Amino acid sequence: MKNVTDSFVSLGHWPSAGSFGFNTDILATNPINLSVVLGVLIFFGKGVCASCLLSDLLDNRKQRILNTIRNSEELRGGAIEQLEKVRARLRKVEMEAEQFRVNGYSEIEQEKLNLINSTSKTLEQLENYKNETIHFEQQRTINQVRQRIFQQALQGALGILNSCLNNELHLRTISANIGMFGAMKEITD
Repeated sequence: MKNVTDSFVSLGHWPSAGSFGFNTDILATNPINLSVVLGVLIFFGKGVCASCLLSDLLDNRKQRILNTIRNSEELRGGAIEQLEKVRARLRKVEMEAEQFRVNGYSEIEQEKLNLINSTSKTLEQLENYKNETIHFEQQRTINQVRQRIFQQALQGALGILNSCLNNELHLRTISANIGMFGAMKEITD
C-alpha cells in the first residue's frame, strides 16, 4: 500500500499536477498511452486471446457475407425463374395477339365481302323495284290515256249518234241490242 500512496504523493511533485492541458510532445505521451491501453487489455482480456477474438470476428463476418451471398443467389435464382415464367407468358400472349390479329383481318375481310354482297343485293332489289315502279306507272299512264281516248271516242260517237239518229232509228238500235243480249243470254244458259 505504501507503493500506491507514494505514487499519489509523487504526482503532487509534478509541475503539471492539478491542471489539465495538452501535451504536444508525442514522444513523452505515447509510452504512457500505450501502457494504459496494454494495461486495460491485459486486465479486461484475461483468458481471452486477441487472435481468437479477431478470428471469431472474421469468421462471423465471413459467415454473414456467405449467408448474404447465398441469399442473393437464391433471390437471383427465383428472379431468373420468374423472368422465364414471364417470358413464356409473354410469348404465349404474343402468339395469341398474332392469332387475334390474323383472325381479325380475316373477319374484317369476311365482313367486307358480306357488306359488299349485301349492298349489291340491296342495290339490285332497289333497281328491280325502280323498274317495277316505272313499268307500273307506264301501265297506269297508258290505261289512263286509253280511258280518256275511249271516253272521248264514246262522247264523240254519242254526239254523232244523237245528231244522226232520229227516234225511229234509235228505237230499232235499242231493239237490236236487246235481241243480241237475249241471244247471248240463251247461249250462256
